[in-house]
Amino acid sequence: MKFHETPLSGVWLIEPERIEDERGFFARVFDADEFAPRDLHTFWPECSISFNRKAGTLRGMHWQDEPFAEVKLVRCTSGAIYDVALDLRPDSSTFKNSFAVELSAENRQMLYIPQGCAHGFQTLQDNSEVFYQISTFYYAPSARGVRFDDPSFAIEWPLPVSVIAEKDRCFLTWEERPKY
Repeated sequence: MKFHETPLSGVWLIEPERIEDERGFFARVFDADEFAPRDLHTFWPECSISFNRKAGTLRGMHWQDEPFAEVKLVRCTSGAIYDVALDLRPDSSTFKNSFAVELSAENRQMLYIPQGCAHGFQTLQDNSEVFYQISTFYYAPSARGVRFDDPSFAIEWPLPVSVIAEKDRCFLTWEERPKY
């Protein structure tokens, strides 16, 4: 696996290395021994998928607060998404900055998102599926969100929003949100 640091502190773009032959290819998508030297999380008690019918579907921006803060390892297994990590750690050198990348079934890249970062994505193709490995179980009282179009973050989504959950549409901006 190839690990690429991103401009966002603690966020990594991970690229499987293919071993190809006449059958196709083989690639590891997780190896604890390769994650550990970079001090990356290696225990994933929860895995989830998100299937999205329409291009332009937007999910986010979500995170969980302590003591249930999550690390996520995200990959797109069908279709393509515009995946965004947003640093909401006040003590981070990249606080309030975001990093976005296209993840697709074709490029098979993964995004590693540390605790304290919000996550969201927009589908670039119909019938896109996202696979998440998550470091802790979902705990609704710790679930948080911020508006996907909050002007203080200036995330430039590539498509008009075609589908969005009412919950995501109604999140407050960073400045308006309750301070937990």
